[in-house]
Amino acid sequence: MKKAILILGLWDGLCWLILGSILAPVTPGGWLAILVVALMLFLPIIGFVKRMTSGGYPSVFTRVWVMRPFWYGQLFLPFLAIAALVGLVAGLPFGAAQVSGRWAVAGLGALLLVLSVWGYIGTRRLVLRPLDIRIDGLPEGLDGMRIVQLSDLHVGPHTPRRHLARIRDAVHNARPDVIVLTGDQVDDYARDVEPLGAALGGLSAPMGVFAIAGNHDVYAGWSAVRAGMERLGWRVLVNDAVPMERNGSRFWMGGTGDPAGRGGFGVAAGEVAPDVERTLARVPADAFTVVLAHNPALWPQLAARGVDLTLSGHTHYGQLAIPRLRWSVASVFLEHAMGLYRSGGSVLYINPGTNYWGIPFRVGTPPEVTVVTLRRGG
Repeated sequence: MKKAILILGLWDGLCWLILGSILAPVTPGGWLAILVVALMLFLPIIGFVKRMTSGGYPSVFTRVWVMRPFWYGQLFLPFLAIAALVGLVAGLPFGAAQVSGRWAVAGLGALLLVLSVWGYIGTRRLVLRPLDIRIDGLPEGLDGMRIVQLSDLHVGPHTPRRHLARIRDAVHNARPDVIVLTGDQVDDYARDVEPLGAALGGLSAPMGVFAIAGNHDVYAGWSAVRAGMERLGWRVLVNDAVPMERNGSRFWMGGTGDPAGRGGFGVAAGEVAPDVERTLARVPADAFTVVLAHNPALWPQLAARGVDLTLSGHTHYGQLAIPRLRWSVASVFLEHAMGLYRSGGSVLYINPGTNYWGIPFRVGTPPEVTVVTLRRGG
């Protein structure tokens, strides 16, 4: 963690040196003012790490007015520094490098401000997405079964209660047979399960409510998060599967661990790391299977084992997407980043997230409650 903070500090320092070279001459206080702003936007990460390691629980004020500016700063700083460099180079032939650099920073800053407002408005929308998935060989009794999926809720005391109430109402109105939560139920702290329970603890469905671990559930302290969700009456699956039945047709509901469980974070070895073989150990070879896997990177292994339907989250579609082009920021880094995928008889759906993480920013990918209806046929 110390190494990560050092690298981040050096990166920020480089960006501020570039920006300061054009802004200090016209800023009251010059370089001293630049240094003060830089420290104000960097120091919150030290407090964040201390709370994570000492068990402290940040208030709503800290999350909104201290940590959120930090995340905005980390997101925008490199773009502004690049704009400054481009402006400096563009202005050199005309002897106006600094003026050109300032205009470039001002122009990009205005654009980022517009995007921030647009993105904030995007987080306040909630889409109820009906998704019919046709599967060859679907048992007759499962035809029409409705699975309501929530993912990446990232609930904390700062999450707007109105948004959570709309999620609860949307789930209720969807009349699900079963409800699944595919990871990252809490934000970054084990006590975040308290506002999660206060808002969504009343969720119910005839066939139950199932939840799995996401990476943030692991970071927050998996044992406490799991215990909190189980107190709500939710069935928590970690590398396990259980038999279920609807209209005389039997199927299996499984849930994997999360890759974050391999990295320590206070969990015992193997406690929550993904194990596809163990997840499917009790599942008969010809059984229809639905598996919840927070990270879609696990899908190729699940598809190879014949899992019929995998429901994932994790990617948020990068919180910036162009759906018509099937592109998102996450697409740059991940093979399976957004939407629906098929491989042979196996289907994957990646939920874009029912909330947001970090900063309230979603463009082209609003929060979603997915209503998956299983249908027979290709």
